[in-house]
Amino acid sequence: MHAALLRLYVVLDAGTTSPTALPALARAAEDGGATLLQLRDKHATARTLLATVRAIRRASTLPLIINDRVDVAIAADADGAHVGQEDLPVEAARTLLGAHRLLGLSITQLTQLDDVPAGVDHLGVGPVFVSATKQDGAPALGIDALAVCVARARHPIVAIGGITCAHVPAVMATGVSGIAVVGAVAHARDSMRATRALRDAIDHARVVRATHTTVRHTPHVADITRP
Repeated sequence: MHAALLRLYVVLDAGTTSPTALPALARAAEDGGATLLQLRDKHATARTLLATVRAIRRASTLPLIINDRVDVAIAADADGAHVGQEDLPVEAARTLLGAHRLLGLSITQLTQLDDVPAGVDHLGVGPVFVSATKQDGAPALGIDALAVCVARARHPIVAIGGITCAHVPAVMATGVSGIAVVGAVAHARDSMRATRALRDAIDHARVVRATHTTVRHTPHVADITRP
């Protein structure tokens, strides 16, 4: 998968934004420089979710993947799906999606990297920081653990969870392919400008990373302590 697609990944979360407002948010994200969209709605019926996907596709030309609901991704001819550790197994999801659609997998613990099934295109690692949009999520990993994930993983990594513009330099310095955000765009007064600020920060950090000659220390797993 082309890493450029993962550069700025905006999650359209129906728990954060009214489903009827998601198409406009998708348009603002695209205008601001987002490269990929994900629709996440944990409570919608299949019929309602399908209608939302179609509305977003009318509003934005960006690639769109669907969280959890592989069936809806196929029915809507979306660009792929994203599954968590407790969702449909990767093997089954890949069989249903076929070889041409994207498939992402959530990683919330370092140990999960030891058993990433075949068929995954990229990993969503996080939360890196405490996330206001996912109160029941896993504990924050932090920058050091994220760097370990990048060093260990055999797949492109998208960092997610509580990331703002101020975090971008440190997050990108770990070597991730991109950053995924929810609240940093959805909660902004001007979502298009917020997306543009994130994209500019990411692009600048990529340039710095490419020209930086100092080897960044990657901590050993045993060096990482949790509160």
